[in-house]
Amino acid sequence: MQELPQSNASNSPQLSEEEASQLATELKLQLRNGQVPLASTELIKLMVAGLGDRRGLMRLTFAESLGAVGYAAVPYLCQALKQNNNVTVRRAAAKTLTLIGDSSALPALLDALLNDDDPVVQGSAVGAMAAVGDAAVETLLGVLTNPETTAMQLGLASWGLAFVGARAPEALRNAAKSLHPEVRTAAIAALGDQIQSQADSEARELVVQALDDESSDVRAEASTLLGKLHDLEWALPLLTPKLGDSNSQVRKNAALSIMKLEAHDAIPILKEYEAKECDENVKVVFRLAINQLSR
Repeated sequence: MQELPQSNASNSPQLSEEEASQLATELKLQLRNGQVPLASTELIKLMVAGLGDRRGLMRLTFAESLGAVGYAAVPYLCQALKQNNNVTVRRAAAKTLTLIGDSSALPALLDALLNDDDPVVQGSAVGAMAAVGDAAVETLLGVLTNPETTAMQLGLASWGLAFVGARAPEALRNAAKSLHPEVRTAAIAALGDQIQSQADSEARELVVQALDDESSDVRAEASTLLGKLHDLEWALPLLTPKLGDSNSQVRKNAALSIMKLEAHDAIPILKEYEAKECDENVKVVFRLAINQLSR
């Protein structure tokens, strides 16, 4: 490899476009030859600096090279994620940590989710958490139970939990029994993959129990999930009583799931509940379901 450009500030190296191009060309050649780039401190810092390059293909080469280096690059990527003023570097650092999937990055990724002001960094941080697998479940659940968590952060954490999905079946089943309704809601939403791909009977039973949860959010999520599982014979008898639930969102979700399942035989009962419904917003959803199923 040719002599690498040196930095005047060892803690925060900078690369000119020419230097970045030279380094990226040689790194790309190494990767093509199946070689792992040297995991030296100086080279790792230069590759991290390259994540701020304005050229997307250059950033990709540096990210792939850091991903190939693996664990040795994690501390430097975490430092960049937490301290770099360049949002492009922070975004790329989070995405590169996704390639590595190491649990030691979880504290920095959590900090980025909760404290970075860039939504792309937040979303990429959750993506990197999800790439870690079941070791990230506890961290994601902690976000869901944090009273200071924003709606966007809650949504991202729920997405991350769903992405972990079948890779952490026991953790998800335990989460579905949590004392915290936010956790139960997110866990129920995440159970769909393992029900479909693993035929997890315990997960199915948890969904059934969730339909009668004291939290309307949990009941609503369970009602929605039943519409996504494409099991009409199982789901319809469970959804029908939810058309009369005390919570309007649960009633809406139940009707929409029945519609998604193409349960044409449910038209009479939908009409029955529509006639008794007092909430006009719910009536609209019932009518939509009836009209769709009548076609």
